Amino acid sequence: MSEKGFFSKFKDGLAYALLNPEFDDDFYEELEEILVMGDIGVNTAEKIIARLKEKVKTDYIRKTADLKNALISIISEMMMTPEDAYDFEKVPSVILLIGVNGVGKTTTAGKLAGKYKNEGKKVLLAAADTFRAGATEQLKEWALRTGVDIIASGDNADPASVIYDAVNAAKARNVDILICDTAGRLHNKKNLMEELKKISRIIEREYPGVKRENLVVLDATTGQNALNQAKEFSEVCDLTGIVLTKLDGTAKGGIVVAIEDELTVPVKFAGVGEKVSDLKRFEAGNFVKALMDNDIKAEEELFKMDTKTEKINE
Repeated sequence: MSEKGFFSKFKDGLAYALLNPEFDDDFYEELEEILVMGDIGVNTAEKIIARLKEKVKTDYIRKTADLKNALISIISEMMMTPEDAYDFEKVPSVILLIGVNGVGKTTTAGKLAGKYKNEGKKVLLAAADTFRAGATEQLKEWALRTGVDIIASGDNADPASVIYDAVNAAKARNVDILICDTAGRLHNKKNLMEELKKISRIIEREYPGVKRENLVVLDATTGQNALNQAKEFSEVCDLTGIVLTKLDGTAKGGIVVAIEDELTVPVKFAGVGEKVSDLKRFEAGNFVKALMDNDIKAEEELFKMDTKTEKINE
């Protein structure tokens, strides 16, 4: 199955490396190569190996099983989700979705709307991607599909004015969660990056004190490119979380580890399919178990649909 391809390949490589009875330089070099090939990245892989060597030394690790557990512990520590990661769901909040074109921002906005609507929350969508042809219509379709209200304007309208209208509508209607779709932008497009700052200022001015959630949407299949995109956006926006789309179709699942390690920004949601219910909270514990153990249950938990959203008419 494609969604488990990365896990099976990684575990096969790990099992082969662990056949080496000596934890010598050759072993660590081979293990590092396995990590890099899984798109964990050179920097993070080197960090993992350095910590593993230290742990082997200080804990007098001599057995393969103990070394594997040490590796699990090290990667788990890199991926610990903060206790307050989902606090925004408990209070009125504004979710701003950002990212480059083609990563699935509009689809993510629609799926999040469906998820929260079905959890009993009052949700409002804002169609602030006014540059991409058809983006507003696409989000309107999601609004209709999920039964959520939407604030929208025509193509080429001022995105900041859409956000202004949406924020004030959210306040007037006592909305629990306002989800804002924005135009795809690249770090080298200065005007679009400036527009992102303008949007943030409008939210701060018009809705002071509201809980802010700035989620960068990344395509898992792009591997290290996704990490580079996240780094660029983190320079102009205070990122609070990551949505990783297409996790079900990638052989580069290790990018999750690299992102959390290098950015210290948690992956909060993962897209593992096409349905509304296939956008779910990212469970780091299940990810590490699926990555390191022959834990079929962990893989099934990681990729199963969120039954809470099954009532959405799809």
